[in-house]
Amino acid sequence: MSAPLLAVPNLSEGRDEAKIEALTRSFAGGARLLDRHSDADHNRTVLTLAGQGEALVAALASGAAAAIESIEMDAHEGVHPAIGALDVCPIVWTGPAERDAAREAALALAEKVGALGLPVFLYGDLAAAPERVERAYFRNGGLTELWLRMEGGGLRPDRGPALPHPRAGATLVTARPPLGAFNVELDSGDLDLARAVAAGLRESGGGLRGVRAIGLPLSSGRVQVSTNIHDPLAVPLGRVVERVRKLAAPLGARPVETELIGLVPAAALSEYPADVPIRDFDPARQTIERRLAAAP
Repeated sequence: MSAPLLAVPNLSEGRDEAKIEALTRSFAGGARLLDRHSDADHNRTVLTLAGQGEALVAALASGAAAAIESIEMDAHEGVHPAIGALDVCPIVWTGPAERDAAREAALALAEKVGALGLPVFLYGDLAAAPERVERAYFRNGGLTELWLRMEGGGLRPDRGPALPHPRAGATLVTARPPLGAFNVELDSGDLDLARAVAAGLRESGGGLRGVRAIGLPLSSGRVQVSTNIHDPLAVPLGRVVERVRKLAAPLGARPVETELIGLVPAAALSEYPADVPIRDFDPARQTIERRLAAAP
């Protein structure tokens, strides 16, 4: 049997435990659950699943249907930008040999989700045009702005209906290698400071290659620099922490704790600084190689 593909569905529900449990179970057929991370501030749950081609796609479509039924985007509140109940669902290859299979699975998933009544936008390597590569192109302005752009005919989905689902919004789909979803918490409550650090950290601001970052407030009173590291082998997590440290110091702040969402390759943790702990980190549970080896 070929190596499994991974999928990382991001659901716009991170507070209602009963609903999260039911949603997680809805993905069970044909996929193994490797990790679940829920965040009340973000109001978001990120699952990491493993499976083979058609079976994985079927499990993801089942989960998408459950998200449509149980998540109402009109009532959604959270600090993380989102445009849909199943906000984003990448298919992940862990080695070059699985890349084509991941692309085929992502396109098959887009068809199935579109058939459920959710508009699907393909981003990243599957984007139809350069401006559609980044998720921010679709998320800017939130779901309200997305409605206006689609109603005006300026934004057309790659699959599915021409307008957002009245309850569940829209979905973003791609195929990609593993990335690092990584949050850095600062000893400050200044949101402008976090946004300034994020601006200097992300690639578009002259920062680290392949890094996307935004500054967000937390209910604890502190602020967070929330990042996606598109190549955590070339830019390991420790390098991100050190760059945040360098950017924050002149502003009177420092990183005090970090958070890893989902799984990363083990090499992404090389030379990680000991003075900035990763909250609740367990290498047996949160590195791709060890988690796949341990999965039944």
